[in-house]
Amino acid sequence: MKRLLVVTLALFAVACSREPSNVMQGYGEADYIYLASQESGVLGELYVREGDTVEAGARVFTLDPERLSLNAQSANAQAAAASSAIRTAQAQANLVQANYVRGLELFNRGFYPRARLDSDRAARDTANAQLAQARREASAVSASSGLARRRVSDLDGAAPSAGTIEQIYLRPGEIVTAGQPIAALLAPENMKVRFFAPEPLLSQLSVGARVMVSCDGCDAPQAATISFIAQEPQFTPPVIYSLDQREKLVFLVEARLDAPGPIRPGMPVDVRLADE
Repeated sequence: MKRLLVVTLALFAVACSREPSNVMQGYGEADYIYLASQESGVLGELYVREGDTVEAGARVFTLDPERLSLNAQSANAQAAAASSAIRTAQAQANLVQANYVRGLELFNRGFYPRARLDSDRAARDTANAQLAQARREASAVSASSGLARRRVSDLDGAAPSAGTIEQIYLRPGEIVTAGQPIAALLAPENMKVRFFAPEPLLSQLSVGARVMVSCDGCDAPQAATISFIAQEPQFTPPVIYSLDQREKLVFLVEARLDAPGPIRPGMPVDVRLADE
């Protein structure tokens, strides 16, 4: 019992005398871009595989266009009919206007009854109102037709920036709902690290400060800039890579890497202050 007490006291003394480490543990994290369609439908073609590197604007997927193409054809037919209605209404308006002008001239010369002139005026006003209504309807149909064509063009999904296809969630033939992710894209500039700063080091960290990040596959430490520091502490990081850190009061910190490198999502990293 005495020997056990001596060993316990010795371990306690070593723990108390150990200097707090300035190395902070963390892991790689990424802000993925989830590529989705604005429309529902059937996934027609998939032009990428997981791990593919794509350029900005590269075609990633397309939905089966048959259903929306029929809608677009119907809208185009309605637009053609609306244009024909405008031409008919315009011709009628021109005709009654000419009748009214001729009747007014004869009325001024005393050869045309007022009742007939009033009837011509009413016919002119009615024709102009019908023409205005036809133009409003044509405008609405034109907007509908344009939307239908735009919906067909939106069936193609393109990469908004260069990056790597990290995951594919749906395959050709599967049903897609509007806004449902089809693939996840990782742009190099969206790579970051999340690490956990013990309370004693918190005063040395600030948003915009520089840190150096090391990993097992890194030839040299990579520079990063702190972009976020949590206001509230936590006791256990969500991912634990070091038993030395598990019972310390830590604050979550995020830092953006200055340049692409070997750090990948989930990879454990060590973080040091840049001036060390």
